[in-house]
Amino acid sequence: MRVTALAGGTGAAKLLRGLLAAGAGDLTVVVNTGDDTEVWGLHVSPDLDTITYALAGRLDVTRGWGRADESFHCLESMAAFDAPTWFSLGDRDLATHLFRTQALSAGRSLSHVVAEIARRLGARAGVVPMSDDRVRTRIRTPSGWLSFQEYFVREKARVEVIEVAYEGAAEARPAPGVLTAIEDADVVVVCPSNPVTSVGPILAVPGIVSALAATRATVVAVSPIIGGAAVSGPAGQLMTARGLPVSPAGVARAYAPWLDVLLIDAGDERFASDLEEAGVKAVAAGILMTDGASEAALARSALDAAARGRVG
Repeated sequence: MRVTALAGGTGAAKLLRGLLAAGAGDLTVVVNTGDDTEVWGLHVSPDLDTITYALAGRLDVTRGWGRADESFHCLESMAAFDAPTWFSLGDRDLATHLFRTQALSAGRSLSHVVAEIARRLGARAGVVPMSDDRVRTRIRTPSGWLSFQEYFVREKARVEVIEVAYEGAAEARPAPGVLTAIEDADVVVVCPSNPVTSVGPILAVPGIVSALAATRATVVAVSPIIGGAAVSGPAGQLMTARGLPVSPAGVARAYAPWLDVLLIDAGDERFASDLEEAGVKAVAAGILMTDGASEAALARSALDAAARGRVG
């Protein structure tokens, strides 16, 4: 079975581990790059690295980001030079950013570099950036525009969000292999990532939504919302800024009209009729992932729901 996942962030990492545990051996992951940033002159790709580390068994599962068995000696030393240290780069993680920055400076494409990092680290799936072109998620607040990392990490998502934009997306092209991975998949899984700032940038790249609408695969998503609140992170705040209700119905609306199935928490079954009116089949499942067993169980639920098909 060929499975293609759209991913970004910690919730995606958990489900992807579950998919591997559930036997999804032919797995390709299309990853958000809208939250890429520059730190100390280095090209940092937070979502790409989180996903790659998770697929390689090297992720710090307690924090949900960065390398396991990490140290922060460089970060501490940079503080002595008055360098900004609000974005925590670990020493092992730093090697990834150094390798990526050097390779990009030498003229290699981001997708080529991502594949090389995944190979060297032993990722058990294909990892593809959504685009080789520069796309940056920007957040407008009452005080002006911020990069996503400034909003999420430096400001800890505690500022009012007025608008979200994907700078450069309209001119970007899907990275090599992205459209083929979607078109040729048996199942497309949209991970329980933030619909606005993790999945949204992927969808903003021209051609990707069309591929999702045209694929013969069943497209199944896992809701990142339970009981009217995000499982983690600022998804609720960002959905509200986009005019989306903070509910499974809001998730379905963000992914209409190409979404076939949405896995929702059993306590949110009251939204099933709203989803089905929108042409999306609601499937209740245990969507809160707290350990390896629940990750694998949710992955099996997603694959089973995809096999049962869409509404109508």
